[in-house]
Amino acid sequence: MTKPAGNDRFVQLLEEHKRILYKVASAYCADAEDRRDLVQEMVIQLWRSFPRYDDRLKFSTWMYRVAMNVAISFLRSEGRRGRETVALDEVPDLIDNAAADRVLGEAGDDLRLLERLVSRLAEMSRALLVLYLEGYQHGEIAEILGISATNVGTRLNRIKNRLKDEHNAA
Repeated sequence: MTKPAGNDRFVQLLEEHKRILYKVASAYCADAEDRRDLVQEMVIQLWRSFPRYDDRLKFSTWMYRVAMNVAISFLRSEGRRGRETVALDEVPDLIDNAAADRVLGEAGDDLRLLERLVSRLAEMSRALLVLYLEGYQHGEIAEILGISATNVGTRLNRIKNRLKDEHNAA
């Protein structure tokens, strides 16, 4: 099977996996405007990094790694002023804000409570939980986050216990 050329391939892969961006943004930003900004930052970084993507790896694994790094950096930045910019006409128009708001707005009360509890977690804990809830195995999570599978298991158990305790207290 022939691979689509550069831009077309990027657009195709991003379209297939765009929900990853919405989920990561939802885990890191409570405000809808911040989520849209974060998704845009993730798309820009994915676009910039795509020439270095090694297609022997699963695209979704690579995408999660880039998205998580962007989300963590996004949170750490005090002001977003002075950030290096890319002309928007250089990046494919892939952000469907209405679709993102629908995906993120479908949450029920239980999911909103979970989102509040998750928002209190440290950055790495959020990343672990998002990947775990997506169904990734410990080895895959370890590969995405650059930690050992044993460390993933240990941290996930601690996170689950903490969330249980906080849920019971809520």
